Amino acid sequence: MTDFAAVLLAGGRGRRMGGVHKPALVVAGRTLLDRSVAAVRPADPIVVVGPQTPTEHPVRWTREDPPGGGPVAGLAAGLKLIDARTVVVLAADLVGVTADTVARLRDAVRADGAVLDDGHRQWLIGVWRTEALRRVLPENPADASLRSVLGALDYACVAAEPGETVDVDTPADLARAASQHPHR
Repeated sequence: MTDFAAVLLAGGRGRRMGGVHKPALVVAGRTLLDRSVAAVRPADPIVVVGPQTPTEHPVRWTREDPPGGGPVAGLAAGLKLIDARTVVVLAADLVGVTADTVARLRDAVRADGAVLDDGHRQWLIGVWRTEALRRVLPENPADASLRSVLGALDYACVAAEPGETVDVDTPADLARAASQHPHR
């Protein structure tokens, strides 16, 4: 059993982006997926739930059932490949999450987990005890609400730093992210 693993949720439909696979979008010379992978390294394994996309670092791939079944279905699929005490759960369209974000969340885990909070709990940015997640997953996870599933757990809230919860949902979000993140 490893200390921590990661499940990156990359199976969204990207409707507000015209159906574009958002994790493959590039900001500051890196795909959104590669930015997420960098934030969770050295998690073992790093499981990406969604269509395969080239990555800078090796990851394990899986799909939710059914494809497009939502984040709880994605989490359920990713957990099938995890044997770790804790698991980082991130959306793969985040721009501002870094290794520091993940370290703060990992340090804050109490009882069942920790979630980033910018005035609202960011259910797609958290660290959870793997067994707690397995305990609350519904039998049929497709289209279940992540808030209703994770909200049932006992977790710590970690205050977000400016920009950490920024995601890319629209072309305007992508343009804003590109202007605010220097090319590396």
